[in-house]
Amino acid sequence: MLAMAATTAIFTTSCENDNINPYDYANNGNNQENQGSTDAFKTDLAEYPKGSLVWTKDTTLSESVEIPVGTSLYIEPGVTITCKSEVQVPVEIVVLGNLYCMGTAEKPVTITSDTKKPADWGGIICGYNSEEVVLNHVDIAYAGATPTESSASFQNKLFKTTIDGGVPAFHFCNVNGKFVMANSYFHDNYNDQTYFTGGQGVITNNIFADSGNAADGGEAVNVKSGCKLDVANNLIYNACTNALKLSNAGNSETVPLTEMTVYNNTIVNCGWRRSKNKKGGSIWVEKAAKPILVNNLIYDSRFGLKQPKEDGVDMQNSRLTPNYYFASTETGVTQMAKDASLGIWWDSDIHSTKAGEGNPLFKNFTQTPKINIIDDDSLNAFASGINDRTYTVTLSKGIIQKLNDEELEAVIAHELTHIRNRDVRLLIVSIVFVGIFSMLTQITFYTITHARIRLSLIHI
Repeated sequence: MLAMAATTAIFTTSCENDNINPYDYANNGNNQENQGSTDAFKTDLAEYPKGSLVWTKDTTLSESVEIPVGTSLYIEPGVTITCKSEVQVPVEIVVLGNLYCMGTAEKPVTITSDTKKPADWGGIICGYNSEEVVLNHVDIAYAGATPTESSASFQNKLFKTTIDGGVPAFHFCNVNGKFVMANSYFHDNYNDQTYFTGGQGVITNNIFADSGNAADGGEAVNVKSGCKLDVANNLIYNACTNALKLSNAGNSETVPLTEMTVYNNTIVNCGWRRSKNKKGGSIWVEKAAKPILVNNLIYDSRFGLKQPKEDGVDMQNSRLTPNYYFASTETGVTQMAKDASLGIWWDSDIHSTKAGEGNPLFKNFTQTPKINIIDDDSLNAFASGINDRTYTVTLSKGIIQKLNDEELEAVIAHELTHIRNRDVRLLIVSIVFVGIFSMLTQITFYTITHARIRLSLIHI
């Protein structure tokens, strides 16, 4: 505790608490800059080795944090890290050493922003010497800010450029490093949720929701060469471009080819926000990738499994079936058909050959409104439906071709607002009541008129 108390004041501008932080113990008489505690550090949870950085309390970051090579940062259960957004250089957590986020189901570790908007902060960026990273029960949101030349990631040469469109929420690149991502929740991040250019890792039991943006895209899991991965039992929802992008791009004599085993994942409603981009869909494999891809459920996503026309998947050394592809609309069926452009088809897969066929019957799942496209050159869009099963947004081909992605996104958002506010249901109810009222008025008018005629005839 004395070591922690003696070092608190140095880091108040960047980290507003009394945790042992990377810059707290700087040149404290022993030339061991940024090396954490001088002695073994004990908390209510555990005892940490000498030199550890330990965060036991909520932390607010106003500038980036670097975990030095050979140093480990431990973040204990229930800790919330809030990154300030109104700063000159976006906040990043750059892990040159090791990182252990030790959340639990009851007390997850949360890494978020102060305004809770996508691209508020950078992300967790791991360096080439990062040996181990564990993310267990971690909630990571609102990352993906575009770095500057002053950003920690750029200064450490972890990216060749400043990454137009923003850095990934989590990036790992050490071919010899190891990582585990389990039971975590990635959501509302501006670009890729995860991006891997090296490492041996397990990605399991995570939820990836609402990744990317319409302008620059974004995958839930983006894998390049130099990786050996197990990707299993994840739920991926509403990825802007793809749920999974698997590639051996960048391989050389020094970077081994990627080995991926991808199984038991559920992919829902992915690829639709990049409908003008041929890459937007569910699973995209390219550049001599040779994954094992089996027993995955792809539900109402744009396209099925697909590849580019050139530099596609290594078919001879891959296993890409069986998988389960479901579509609730004819548009979805068409885009997963055997003759679909860029598609990879296997007779051993299960495909919906007509809308709604083979519905897996999810429970406690509210399906997003269906999107229909009508063959009409006019600029038209409307919402329809009265419940979760029938809600539909209809767009004309004319409006899709005329508007750019941002304009089209605004139109769809407008129609979705009608659905959220139940305007369609209200309109239908109003029409029904107006019809009933009109019919009753007509009946009343007819009755009165007929009675008057009868009275007139009697008097005559």
